Amino acid sequence: MSQLFSIPDFEAAAEKSVVQGAWERIQGGAADELTVRWNREAWQQIRLRPRVLVDVSKLDTRTNLFGQEMPFPILLAPTGAQGLLYPNGDLEVAAGAAAAQATLVISSSASLRVEVIARHTNAPVWFQIYVQRDRGFTKDLVQRAEDSGCRALCVTVDSPSHGTRDREQRARSGLPVRELPNFAGQDYLDPTLSWKDIDWLLSFARTPVLLKGILDVDDADQSIKAGVAGIMVSNHGGRNLDTAPATADALPQIADRVAGRVPIIVDGGIRRGTDILKALALGAAAVQIGRPYLYGLCVAGAEGVALVVSLLRKELELAMMLTGRATIASINRAVLW
Repeated sequence: MSQLFSIPDFEAAAEKSVVQGAWERIQGGAADELTVRWNREAWQQIRLRPRVLVDVSKLDTRTNLFGQEMPFPILLAPTGAQGLLYPNGDLEVAAGAAAAQATLVISSSASLRVEVIARHTNAPVWFQIYVQRDRGFTKDLVQRAEDSGCRALCVTVDSPSHGTRDREQRARSGLPVRELPNFAGQDYLDPTLSWKDIDWLLSFARTPVLLKGILDVDDADQSIKAGVAGIMVSNHGGRNLDTAPATADALPQIADRVAGRVPIIVDGGIRRGTDILKALALGAAAVQIGRPYLYGLCVAGAEGVALVVSLLRKELELAMMLTGRATIASINRAVLW
């Protein structure tokens, strides 16, 4: 790994490290994968405004979310199929997150029960959850996650069904069947899901509840009225509705509507520290990365995951220095050209 200096370097190395079917699974998006491409391009098209002669000798990248102080505003997004990429992949990711001091959002699509992963690491963990058809199973799953130490619940709300994932479908025949112990059967997505189900979840959840998959400003406003603790601007990594907007394009509109009432976290296309700086400038309190840490996992397990996080953290620090911003609190839209 001594010759891997960036996320693109890790991406190239990862493709050579796993079987083709597994690679298609993590890289693939919906339909023509336009949203996957737009996620990346939207960050690239935003320009930064460098400022000079500012004392940036002491940087402070700490942020606080729901009473939890984080050393930097980067979380590991929930991703499935980690075991296809590396032996004991779910546990390797947890170990890598701990080594990098990053908060891991455990996926419902993990190959192990949420409590097994949560108790394997001393790092802070959150849990991503679907409100499944079996509401009793869902409630029990929430309580299991909270009892095992998960500090927040991220409810995926953009998936009444899966997207048209052509590339993944073509690759599926070459992959083993995965165990999904956090689901009550394979048919878990519920197209009847509505705001009343969020009310139901909030009635018994003991930890902060965030809604993951918000792209519309009215949905953002309704989320706050429902009483959620935070919003996650996400298009499911471009894996659900193709031609949905890039998250970088949706974020500023949502941030304006939210107006600081709850924290916003954004994911989708983050590949550089400059992308993170732009996200913070547009109103996010933190970002999530998904595919980048999976590249690290493919290459070197926990060590690769930790190094990917460290690279992005270092790039963020450099971007802050070069734009004259010594603290997270000082980052605002004036950083953008």
